[in-house]
Amino acid sequence: MRFRLSRQSVSLLSLILLLVCAPSVLAQSAPQGIPGIPAFTVTPGEGQGVEEYSVSLQILAFMTALTFLPAMLMMMTSFTRIIVVFAILRQALGLQSTPSNQVLLGLTLFLTIFIMKPVLEEVNTVALQPYMEQEITSLEAVQQASEPFRDFMMAQTRESDLALFMGIADEQYASPEEVSFWVLLPAFVTSELKTAFQIGFILFIPFLIIDMVVASVLMAMGMMMLSPIIISLPFKIMLFVLVDGWSLIMGTLAASYGI
Repeated sequence: MRFRLSRQSVSLLSLILLLVCAPSVLAQSAPQGIPGIPAFTVTPGEGQGVEEYSVSLQILAFMTALTFLPAMLMMMTSFTRIIVVFAILRQALGLQSTPSNQVLLGLTLFLTIFIMKPVLEEVNTVALQPYMEQEITSLEAVQQASEPFRDFMMAQTRESDLALFMGIADEQYASPEEVSFWVLLPAFVTSELKTAFQIGFILFIPFLIIDMVVASVLMAMGMMMLSPIIISLPFKIMLFVLVDGWSLIMGTLAASYGI
């Protein structure tokens, strides 16, 4: 009985053999007396039950944490409110792809950095610099870095949204400082979405009035086959430029965070 192996099967078998044989080959070819890199190193800390991990594991943990950076950027900063407002503004103007998504994301990112600058500076002062100078441990640095973000989110979260998630989690807290981070985070995102839609509703009103006026004029003239959007679009763009709309929106977004 004959068996035929495809190229993919041969490649897979070769890779498996390489992975199985590589450790033994490297062990035989390595010079004697030279220690390898330890896979796991733990050093007891000063306090009871406190341990410090090796630098290699700290780097591995840091690289793993980077995968959560986009989610942290969107959920723990002003990014969500800004990008939603910009998306609603583009829809209100009637522009499907102008400005492009790349432009809106870039503008949102830099405006987020501008708004979050005081929080980032506080994180650098209380957590990053002491950790770089080896004054605190990595776990203490993470704990201290979370406090400025926690204060920022608490200041922007509505009490009704916070009470909603406290009821869902069936938890009660005596003071805002005791609120769990996992309860505060969804409450903060809900408040951000609510605020963004409120700002978007206000933005829609003047452009909606222009659409209604243009549609009424075209209907009165008997030009029902002509799309009102084609006629109203230049007027909406002209109105937005005349009132310096970009400056007003960015100033409003920054002022909504107390800047």
